[in-house]
Amino acid sequence: MQKTWWKEAIVYQIYPRSFKDANGDGIGDLRGILEKLDYVASLGVDVVWLSPHFKSPNVDNGYDISDYLDIMDEFGTMEDFDAVLAGLHERGIKLIIDLVVNHSSDQHPWFQAARTAKDNPYRDYYIWRPPVNGQTPNDWRAFFAGSAWELDETTGEYYLHLFTKEQPDLNWENPKLRHEVYKAMRFWLDKGVDGFRMDVITFISKDQTYPPYPETRFGDFTVYANGPRVHEFLHEMNREVLSKYDCMTVGESFGVTAEQALSYVGEGRHELQTIYHFDHVTVRNPHTFVNGWQDFNLQELKAIFYKWDRALGDQGWNTMYFGNHDNPRVISRFGDPAHHKASGKMIATLLLTQRATPYLYQGDEIGMTNCPFDAIEEFNDVEVLNNYKEFVEEKGADDAAYLANANIIARDHARTPMQWNTAPQAGFTTGMPWLKINPNYTEINVEAALADPDSIFHYYRQLIALRKANPALTYGANEDILPEHPQVWAYTRTFEGVCFLVVVNFGKTTQALPLDLSGYTLSLSNLNEGTPHTLAPYESRIYQRS
Repeated sequence: MQKTWWKEAIVYQIYPRSFKDANGDGIGDLRGILEKLDYVASLGVDVVWLSPHFKSPNVDNGYDISDYLDIMDEFGTMEDFDAVLAGLHERGIKLIIDLVVNHSSDQHPWFQAARTAKDNPYRDYYIWRPPVNGQTPNDWRAFFAGSAWELDETTGEYYLHLFTKEQPDLNWENPKLRHEVYKAMRFWLDKGVDGFRMDVITFISKDQTYPPYPETRFGDFTVYANGPRVHEFLHEMNREVLSKYDCMTVGESFGVTAEQALSYVGEGRHELQTIYHFDHVTVRNPHTFVNGWQDFNLQELKAIFYKWDRALGDQGWNTMYFGNHDNPRVISRFGDPAHHKASGKMIATLLLTQRATPYLYQGDEIGMTNCPFDAIEEFNDVEVLNNYKEFVEEKGADDAAYLANANIIARDHARTPMQWNTAPQAGFTTGMPWLKINPNYTEINVEAALADPDSIFHYYRQLIALRKANPALTYGANEDILPEHPQVWAYTRTFEGVCFLVVVNFGKTTQALPLDLSGYTLSLSNLNEGTPHTLAPYESRIYQRS
């Protein structure tokens, strides 16, 4: 296995809109990030992943880009971006940015030109099809409700949008489009950016016959992944751009199975370096907002991670995350707010002891939780609002059930503003925040976490230091010891003669620890008390073999 900096890195994701507002308009910005770089550095992380900062009308909070070479007006200027980049580098932290090139905004000049006429030079930058029997070209559904096709009245043809209608899909079959993308990538890499997180990159190749959904898979969005030319396109991207820089790449891989993963990140493939899979994340589609959903049990969760670890082995590299901007808060999902500190630390233990690059999402290091939204009007996310319109307003689904389910699974839970202190608006802004502040900010905030030596924050710092000091926690082989245990997760990490044992109680009842601990020395525990052969609720321990 090759050792590299991006395998050893610990990544901290910043969602700029919700991190820190420096100018009082209620929207987080680049100057706000600049103010908090010392805080980020104090965690000990190596890389910041910055969610989209590009110019955008913000239909999907920056994932609809209208200019790949400019800065979102609400976030500041290119000079502000350069200051953030320089500030990170001065602190020894690298920066990766989102590459959102499956689709653009409908306000992008390319699309504005493309929709004017069928013979416009930019027409083939997007995917157009004529009506079929007066209807949409096929039965494809969009992620955010409704058809994936939108009729453009000017030319009488439909364009494809796998997400909102304001996010038309780019046509990667067009080499001119591909080279425009590569040009934009070089712009940011030449500026000093250290890599890319590639948004839905597995969707960029489409089957040019545009077949209908398979009969048994209607509405299954994984159908869009792994198109016939995706590896050709990624290999070209690597050859033309990525191979010329010492940069980090992580591919968001919705629809890719563990068995397919090495075709994207195998060390001999010359495509991507790391893969960001979805097998353990919140199941969220229109029907889950209406009917609810069934979460994984622990045996299933362990099996998912073990499967991916084995699939990638020594030839590829995985990412490890529990939280990000697209999922509910980790304590509300995987832990227990009633055991706030213990379960928050338990999740941290799992995150930082896997064979993968760990990704920590802003606010998880202080234990932020899901926000109680009292009405549909308090949500901002286009996914929640579009599905509400279709399923509640148009189809008569139960309003109360929809709201209750959204309060469990909605993306907005991760997007509520960062809770800095007990000042008004949690210290995030002096204005009116763009999204509701979680009312528990008076108890859960950065200021309180820094002041408490037993906080989740300080435990993250200890874990990060432990991982960095011990290559076995990065590169070590992973053996799942109790795969069938319904509440205890136990595994070893072994590398170059060094072995760590990780034991975790993933539940709210005390559990016996059915393992022989002779020959092991305790390195770190999330609880100060405890007995060797029992685990308290959400207790986690890391042992090293003597």
